Amino acid sequence: MVEVCLPGTGGMLPLENRWTASCWAEFQGAAVLIDCGEGTQLALKKADCKLSRLELLLITHFHADHVAGLPGLLLTLGNYGKKTPLTIAGPAGLGQVVASLMTIAPHLPYPVILEELGEGDRAFDLLGIRFASMHLRHGIPCLGYRMTFKRKPIFNPDKAKRLGVPLRQYKTLHAGQPVVLENGSQILPCMVLDGERRPISLCYCTDTQPFEEISSFAHGADLFVCEGMHGDGGMGEKMREKGHMVFTDSAGLARRAEAKRLWLTHFSPAMKEPEQYLAAARSVFEHTEVGYDGIRTTLGP
Repeated sequence: MVEVCLPGTGGMLPLENRWTASCWAEFQGAAVLIDCGEGTQLALKKADCKLSRLELLLITHFHADHVAGLPGLLLTLGNYGKKTPLTIAGPAGLGQVVASLMTIAPHLPYPVILEELGEGDRAFDLLGIRFASMHLRHGIPCLGYRMTFKRKPIFNPDKAKRLGVPLRQYKTLHAGQPVVLENGSQILPCMVLDGERRPISLCYCTDTQPFEEISSFAHGADLFVCEGMHGDGGMGEKMREKGHMVFTDSAGLARRAEAKRLWLTHFSPAMKEPEQYLAAARSVFEHTEVGYDGIRTTLGP
């Protein structure tokens, strides 16, 4: 199962009741964070995200509301006792930006590994997760991310019991490794498994104008998290000029992507009550939800 949370849902700057937009995904004890605006470490704590589990930080782009919180987060991780490496991935220029920000957080008790994704769309594997990126349209290099979580096959305890497998060896078989019983017989994983399960996918896109390739990138996602800078459809042209979307733009992309669910995020500070525009978005895509700080769900029963 994958735990997903939006610790913050705001665009441009933090507000008293809304942190800057970020996304937290936790899978098999390891966590991934997308973006790190000002005060993100506080938003994570308030949303009950376990900082000790953070292994990877993905940066969408280098505007302040998506990266200015990096020094504070890095120092907080150190104060929480982190010793294992933290990988940071992002667009071209990541090394220079991170090096500049780390001048005020120079001494960390853990290594920082940088993965610059460059100019082309990239895919890589880490933490048992398949990551894909695509370039969005925002005026500066900006990446959308898709995570595909491969789940273990279905384990059949009745089969294991009939074969005489001790309970303590179930986990080994479920992980795909054979076991040898006390009588010398070997039990293979295929003898106790009931087939593969469909992978879980999470897609995250902000900040960007709407364009059709996003639908292809998000196709079939169990959860599509997408920006909705404003809910008023009449603001559409103005938002697109600034490299953003209104709610109905995002809902249209989710519908064409055949996503299972849509969470809207990255709201304008001028939009005090984004929920009032939910009906318009749902008229385009029924399974739309307006995100809020701390919203959480579990993907994959």
